Amino acid sequence: MGDPARSSAPVTPGRLELRSLHVRLGGRTILADVNLAVEPHELVALVGPSGCGKTTLLGTVAGFVRPERGEIRYDGRMVAGTGPERAMVFQDDAVFPWMRVRTNVGYGLKARGVPRQERARLVDAALDLVGLRASAGLWPRQLSGGMRKRVDIARALAVDPPVLLMDEPYGALDMMTKQRLQTEFEQIFERSRMTVLFVTHDLEEAVYLSDRVVVLAAHPGRVAGTLAIPLPRPRPPRLKLTPEFQDLRRQLGELVESAEAAAYPVEAA
Repeated sequence: MGDPARSSAPVTPGRLELRSLHVRLGGRTILADVNLAVEPHELVALVGPSGCGKTTLLGTVAGFVRPERGEIRYDGRMVAGTGPERAMVFQDDAVFPWMRVRTNVGYGLKARGVPRQERARLVDAALDLVGLRASAGLWPRQLSGGMRKRVDIARALAVDPPVLLMDEPYGALDMMTKQRLQTEFEQIFERSRMTVLFVTHDLEEAVYLSDRVVVLAAHPGRVAGTLAIPLPRPRPPRLKLTPEFQDLRRQLGELVESAEAAAYPVEAA
């Protein structure tokens, strides 16, 4: 069989592909033979038991972790290291405390040499998306945890990344704030052209936000199963109360339980 990357078929913009990805850290195999394709403007959630390598996988795709072997391809082209086509939102607060909101959001644009007038326009657009235009002049210490997370997301959105990587971005927030930001991001995603890979430990969040959920098994991390989420968009919060949503949540829970049972002892150093 020929190499798909050499096929004469046209490549659809925004496609992310992982081929036989293998990662070792500290003498242990963290990820083994991970194969995954994320289609253009698809939101794929990664879930699985603790220690299955979700964050390591995301960091490898972002270019922060170097795989021992395997490939990461964007639009059919192999990528290595960080790149402008991939932006990341972390779980921990990554807002610069010495910068006002507007300067925080424009940081990536300034680093890329975007002219000041264009930078201001793009920052305003990103602040509008996350509902923070009125807070543009505030310092991070004047913001709530949810507002700081909005700044993180706005900074990523400002550079208009084809691929957005999100590592449990709402994990540290209270339930009410988390649900509000989930709904806001679902709306942002629907209006965008982004391809999103989203790590979460919250199975309800995975079903609510994603088009497809990929379940990882641990020791080493590997794809154990997938679940398509055929729920229409936009998705109002009340969708979570429907039998269709609850059935998908149940199916996902069963897949995660099977992935936990499939784990085998950690490889010796």
